[in-house]
Amino acid sequence: MIYQTTIKGMGDQVEAFVGEGIFVTFGDNAPDTLKDFCYSVEVTPVQGEIKPGSKLVIDGQEYKITMVGDVARENLNNLGHVTYSFNGSGECLPGSICVEKTDVPTLKVGSTISITE
Repeated sequence: MIYQTTIKGMGDQVEAFVGEGIFVTFGDNAPDTLKDFCYSVEVTPVQGEIKPGSKLVIDGQEYKITMVGDVARENLNNLGHVTYSFNGSGECLPGSICVEKTDVPTLKVGSTISITE
């Protein structure tokens, strides 16, 4: 297990990003301008390297990680903040973890997010 957390809250506008194929997580210290658009998570340590070929697991459903932005691991480890992008493209922003192209999963309070080898 490289990383694991649980959704403990969600902003009123989290669905706004679904059409763009992304969702965003943040720990308790999310800026006010972003809180409404984020899923709130426990900040937990990242144990190892997140890399292409690793698996993002959401409520038991696996997604293949295709790219990892330069600051994604650091932001996730320190802030619980990352953008998960389900676009499958060859482009990944610095604070994003990009996975295979698929529909963004439905998340709720209590949903689990983990990253495995």
